[in-house]
Amino acid sequence: MKKKIILGVAAHPDDLDFIASGTVAKWIKQGAIGYYLICTNGCKGSDDPKMTEAKLIKIRRREQIQAGRIIGLKDVFFLNHNDTELVDDLKLKKEIVYYIRKLKPEIVITTDPTFVYSPYGFINHTDHRAAGQAAIDAVFPLSRDRLTFPEHEKQGLMPHKVKTLYLPNFDNSREIIDISDTIDIKLKALAAHKSQIDSATVKWVKERSGQIGKKLGYDFAESFIKLNLMP
Repeated sequence: MKKKIILGVAAHPDDLDFIASGTVAKWIKQGAIGYYLICTNGCKGSDDPKMTEAKLIKIRRREQIQAGRIIGLKDVFFLNHNDTELVDDLKLKKEIVYYIRKLKPEIVITTDPTFVYSPYGFINHTDHRAAGQAAIDAVFPLSRDRLTFPEHEKQGLMPHKVKTLYLPNFDNSREIIDISDTIDIKLKALAAHKSQIDSATVKWVKERSGQIGKKLGYDFAESFIKLNLMP
């Protein structure tokens, strides 16, 4: 992983810390350079009657930056679309392509847009699906093709081919990554999102990571669908 560039793309502050921060922290420890691209401002995620959208945006941005420091990210970028209003359209794809061409990641991690609901009563957030689909399309073919968004070339940003795509997946994973050495980093990063995550949730994430790890004899793990993309 030495010197490899990793880009995580997700809808909200805290999404990537839930699903992939143990793996990202592990790769950074091995010498990779990590970035997050957060598509929305998280302005809806509060039941506090005294909270305002403007205040929550600042809080959640600050929390994600702090979590990024804990993980060891080089930087966190925000697109600032409104929470719950993210649309898988050409505008969003162009924004993601911009960062892929700018950062030139070998690996992109994003949410799986095909995951709509769980039979256990969980519906995947519409923003998660929009961010995942837009990121996948940005990876291929949009960031690859020179004549797609040619204005980027005028800005000095050339086409880029991502080598590997990771989609976090709990049920049908093909790639289970041992995060036993970085579970504490993952839990600290999650705990940084104080406006969203309480100690019970952190405990549940730790237990779930343990359940995933058991499949291969690890103490803790994260699970993905891994796609090695054609050159």
